[in-house]
Amino acid sequence: MGIGRNLSERKGRELRELREETNTTTNKSRKNRRHRLRKMSPGQRLFQTCNEVFASTGPGIVPSPQHIEMLLSVLGEIKQEDLDLRPDMPYFSTKTPRRTPKITYLHIYKCEQFSMGIFCLPPSGVIPLHNHPGMTVFSKLLFGTMHIKSYDWAVDFSPHMSPMVKPSETSQTSDIRLAKVKVDAEFNGPCDPSILYPADGGNMHWFTAVTACAVLDVLGPPYSDPDGRHCTYYQNFPFSNYSVDGISIPEEERKTYEWLQEMDEPENLQVVGKMYEGPKIVEN
Repeated sequence: MGIGRNLSERKGRELRELREETNTTTNKSRKNRRHRLRKMSPGQRLFQTCNEVFASTGPGIVPSPQHIEMLLSVLGEIKQEDLDLRPDMPYFSTKTPRRTPKITYLHIYKCEQFSMGIFCLPPSGVIPLHNHPGMTVFSKLLFGTMHIKSYDWAVDFSPHMSPMVKPSETSQTSDIRLAKVKVDAEFNGPCDPSILYPADGGNMHWFTAVTACAVLDVLGPPYSDPDGRHCTYYQNFPFSNYSVDGISIPEEERKTYEWLQEMDEPENLQVVGKMYEGPKIVEN
């Protein structure tokens, strides 16, 4: 009995010592990482963090909560000055006020795991309603006032109730599907970064610039036509436009639901790609 108890106590002590040693090593590693990141430029810090966060993810795979917090923290600290952006740059002006403003996308970095870039919108510039299939998206409004409206597909119905209108039931040419409005508000930059997930959080959204705006975007993984991750555009209709048997929503909640239908890319959408010319990002 005594030998067994002594052996058990010794093993327990060894296990505690091993845990303490492991925790010490982990804490040192975290401190070293934070120290290395602090010495980098904000853009380089974002790149290094994205490399770590998206290293083991893929289509439909969301980063761990710890990684999400890590990336949100880094994004939250980035300012327009860190990326050499100013509202008086040509990207944010409109030469022909009567025409739909041209939007500029500044490409920072792209690989199979993630992409980084900045959308530059002049006043009244619009990025139409679109989706992010299988992606986790981090965004930060760096400056300006922007109206954002986002949706998720409506799924809070019984399995035998299909929240979808078929073309044969309407004069439309493709399915019309019910979506729930997640966000419908104006935001003033700089503001806290936002995140949307593959299936919730407002995976489908559109941006309307009230003033000149800059939005820093991180997509994981990025769009890829060969891999089936296409950018799909939608048009929206009020809930009252269509009815589906079995689907009943209280009057006071109907404004939070709308019907969405796939559409071709809008003809008046002009997005011009340019290379980012701010502080250099070094791959290592």
